[in-house]
Amino acid sequence: MTFQPVIPSGGLVGWRFLQRTYDAQLQSYSASGINERDSRYFLDNIGKVQTAEDLVSDRRLLRVALGAFGLESDLDNRYFVQKILSDGTQADDALANRLADGRYRDFANAFGLGPGDVRKTGLVDAMEKIADDNLIARFEISVGEADESMRIALYTQHALRDLAGQGGSEDRRWFDLMGLPPLRRMMETALGLPSAFAQLDIDKQLEVFKDRLQRVTGSSDLAQFTEGEAIDKLTDTYLARNQINQIQQTISPAQTALILLGGGF
Repeated sequence: MTFQPVIPSGGLVGWRFLQRTYDAQLQSYSASGINERDSRYFLDNIGKVQTAEDLVSDRRLLRVALGAFGLESDLDNRYFVQKILSDGTQADDALANRLADGRYRDFANAFGLGPGDVRKTGLVDAMEKIADDNLIARFEISVGEADESMRIALYTQHALRDLAGQGGSEDRRWFDLMGLPPLRRMMETALGLPSAFAQLDIDKQLEVFKDRLQRVTGSSDLAQFTEGEAIDKLTDTYLARNQINQIQQTISPAQTALILLGGGF
């Protein structure tokens, strides 16, 4: 039987519990039968992969490889995935470089199966990290089955820090964030942006994102999130706003005001 994450409640209370028990819950989840078998199979066989076709032809390997990058929904899109891998990222017109979602670039880079790339499938440490990342991603999916906001909060803890530490300009980091659906959703909610916001011109979106973050944190630069404290504050804001949004969908504005005045948040 697969281990099911325990989340006793939503919002900040549930988040604090998940933070306290995260290591123990992740360890139990990783040790469950199917997860342990998939990790072992991946590590025993990924070194044999020489080409993109080799990887996509083994569904079990591919499930772990995609899962590590949160791309598990592409498991049945074999031609698309093979194209991502075989193009690599060296050329400007490579498919991964033409997609807004930066996870595809990371995925292609991780295996090095494109033109001019150094193949990485034989690097034990690198493949062990992918197996570990897949388990973390699977755990987050399981958490999301109970509470999607908790999944996004968990993803934010590592993905936002990684993005904040990237080189390049402030605007480049923002465009990368906008191309990552979970981080974009978190940021839109935390900054109080409406669902129709995504319909604006991309440059206008950038302007609004930076202005709103400046108001909330005092800086518009995502580089501030290399610090754990900054991520924690933004995560708390996201969860609180998300819970308020959920309440407002089910009760009247007057009732919401009473809850807020009563110290519910």
